[in-house]
Amino acid sequence: MTGNLYRAEKADRYASGGSARDLGQAGDLGTNRRRNEIDPIDPGGDCDDDQRKETSLMMYGGNKRLGAQSCIPFLMVAAVLALVCRAEEAVPSREALTEPVYRVTRSVNEPKAPAHPLDPCLCMAEKALQHVQANVDDYTCMVRKQERMENGTLLPAETFFAKIRNRKMQNGKTIVPFSVYLKFTEPAAARGREVVYVENANNGKLYAHEAGMKRFMKAWLDPHGPIAMRNNRYPLTDIGVENLTSKLIERGSRDRQHAECEVKVIPGAKINGRVCTCIQVMHPEHRPYFDFHVARIFLDDEFGFPTRYEAHTWPTSGTGKPELIEEYTYYDVQVNVGLTDVDFDPSNSSYQF
Repeated sequence: MTGNLYRAEKADRYASGGSARDLGQAGDLGTNRRRNEIDPIDPGGDCDDDQRKETSLMMYGGNKRLGAQSCIPFLMVAAVLALVCRAEEAVPSREALTEPVYRVTRSVNEPKAPAHPLDPCLCMAEKALQHVQANVDDYTCMVRKQERMENGTLLPAETFFAKIRNRKMQNGKTIVPFSVYLKFTEPAAARGREVVYVENANNGKLYAHEAGMKRFMKAWLDPHGPIAMRNNRYPLTDIGVENLTSKLIERGSRDRQHAECEVKVIPGAKINGRVCTCIQVMHPEHRPYFDFHVARIFLDDEFGFPTRYEAHTWPTSGTGKPELIEEYTYYDVQVNVGLTDVDFDPSNSSYQF
């Protein structure tokens, strides 16, 4: 700005008859003006001496108005310089930034992924499993089961008395092994049969003897072997409400991958007089990845774990009714009765081994 005022003053002196020295400086001013395409004093290059003098007087506080050709470009340049200065002052250094300049946030109106109908059921089953593992050490009960074999044959129902002790872990180690004792009451051909199994004992084998006149037939058997698995869909190692709950969670998590599912929660259902919450799961369409057409799980409201499970396949006969695949009912349940190793010892004097 000071340089511009100085050049304006020299031009004014030249126009008023200044010295030769002033004349040379004014000539330099003209040369500089021609070199610069835009000059704050005379941007157009066509102003006469009166305009230059008028400009000089205005810059020094004169009362003449600045010419339009000189005033407008000057004000534009001054405004641009002011804006640039302000912008530079407003930009903080990188070190001064305390949070990211750019943020990506989720819109409050963004739709959430739809919940699967099985989600509430899985939540209930997981809570039941946690409850059993934390609060149920052992129990006695009666068990009724009926199963259809892979060849389509529906076997007669079986009933047996059971003593079951749940596995207990501490620091990743088993301190109480999963243990089972069974004594069959139905059907008549199996009445009196007894079975004992203790996890991680007896080389992983169960001990059993037959019923009636065959009770002298005793054997250590692989729970997964052909003899022990005869007329059974699952091995003895899968028995019990804890294993049942785990299997339901596993199956429900697998079915959750598919959308074809209808769920009903029916409170106030009863199993042998005990109040339960019934969960009914239905797959309307027959798909190869579904194990059943309709299943029902009965959660005992007091015990907090399932005491009955039944599953049916899609109708195959002319009746149009779903056909039973499997059912398991635990009744007359007594929880935390204090079972010990003696209850799972074949040499127990109250057993017939």
